[in-house]
Amino acid sequence: MAAATVKKRFETPDEVRQVPKARVEVLNLGNSQVMRGTFEPGWKWSESVKPIVGTDSCEVEHVGYVVSGTMVLKMNDGTEMTFHAGDAVSIPPGHDAWVPGNEPCVFLDFQGAANYAKPKGSEAAA
Repeated sequence: MAAATVKKRFETPDEVRQVPKARVEVLNLGNSQVMRGTFEPGWKWSESVKPIVGTDSCEVEHVGYVVSGTMVLKMNDGTEMTFHAGDAVSIPPGHDAWVPGNEPCVFLDFQGAANYAKPKGSEAAA
């Protein structure tokens, strides 16, 4: 049996996860999920998501695209990188991230959506 074609829009997400200073919308696309995160200025993973998931750093791998804004990433080994609108990125587990300046960052995630900002104990947590 062939896989079904699925079409959905972020205007009507299947799930919205509650994260301080962010809106996380998830679309279920058959065997995969995609996430649109809108992260407000001042959002920081270690302040907004860490209390939800209970890990020291984000343990989700992300493959995504920065639609707008800027996000700074700091890996557990201290390596820092800044992502800007138009950047496609692959981010391994073990990081913190934050939004500098006064513009929200909109990020589409094609890999980490299933587990991002899920409370510890509900599958893997981000």
